[in-house]
Amino acid sequence: MKTEFFGVAPLLQVYDMPTAVRFYRDVLGFDLVNQSSDGEEFDWCLLSRGGAEIMLNTIYESQHRPSQPDAKRTAAHGDTGLYFACRDLESAYDHLQAHGIPIDPPRVAPYGMRQLYFRDPDGYTLCFQWPSDEQWAENWRRRYSFEV
Repeated sequence: MKTEFFGVAPLLQVYDMPTAVRFYRDVLGFDLVNQSSDGEEFDWCLLSRGGAEIMLNTIYESQHRPSQPDAKRTAAHGDTGLYFACRDLESAYDHLQAHGIPIDPPRVAPYGMRQLYFRDPDGYTLCFQWPSDEQWAENWRRRYSFEV
């Protein structure tokens, strides 16, 4: 394919937009770049941080939102994973713990990535990772020259 394209912004369906935005903005440090309407109650937004972009969209329009999320509708959220390049997993671990996020310490996967797994308020799997091997890590440092 000769057509150029840049980046990717996954769209995550969320139950409660203000809760999701607080998590991604206030805990993970994303900037709220755009939203479908003013105020805290909106149905879509774009968040960005360090070259990563995520779009959030409400599962239900406000007039149709049930009092609790539908477990059948959100059951697969745990199977959806977003992996972020993150050099300092220890600081990330301490930061997430300080915000009350249930999390285990980083560990090395069989394929050589040090990884820190946790979930967002809607149950999506998030992982901060960085290569454990120094040679591989140097390639990542060049690839991700921005601050993560």
